[in-house]
Amino acid sequence: MDKQELALVAIDRLKKEYPDADCTLDYDDAWKLLVSVRLAAQCTDARVNVVVEGLYAKYPDVNALAEATPEEIEEIVRPCGLGKSKARDISACMRILRDEYGGKVPDDFNKLLKLPGVGRKSANLIMGDVFGKPAIVTDTHCIRLCNRIGLVDGIKEPKKVEMELWKIIPPEEGSDFCHRLVYHGRDVCTARTKPHCEKCCLADICGKHI
Repeated sequence: MDKQELALVAIDRLKKEYPDADCTLDYDDAWKLLVSVRLAAQCTDARVNVVVEGLYAKYPDVNALAEATPEEIEEIVRPCGLGKSKARDISACMRILRDEYGGKVPDDFNKLLKLPGVGRKSANLIMGDVFGKPAIVTDTHCIRLCNRIGLVDGIKEPKKVEMELWKIIPPEEGSDFCHRLVYHGRDVCTARTKPHCEKCCLADICGKHI
């Protein structure tokens, strides 16, 4: 089968395996997801979910966080690693949301990319999860699994993987498919240990084996 056919089969099987496709970062507002996804760089989502509880308890909205200094933010987010740069980006981002967007997160991909600390992965996550628009989030799980399955061929650069997936993934399936790759990558097609191919729903079509 060609890559588009392979993608459709993978989408269908993962949908059955993981019917509830959602983001593993906890949030109840768009700006909170923006903060959490910045903190999640080189940090687990589980740790981020714990750390942000303290952050939001002290700074409960965009205006409050915009008023905080980077040093005050860093004190709280340091357990996520890279505290100085993450705090600096969060502070600058919240000030822009306050001053230019009335405290709201813009629903425009290119405007999101202009926010401090927001790259294509983060912008796609916001577009898909918050605004329900077509999105492909090329995190480490997505890149690893798409190469193993055979949806892309030896491509490791996130933007290039994203561009290849846009060609073969139906737009309405992209966001949920990427979330399911995260679940599958954590539970079955792992990175640090031998993949559990014996219990993989994609084993018979995976490029690693055929």
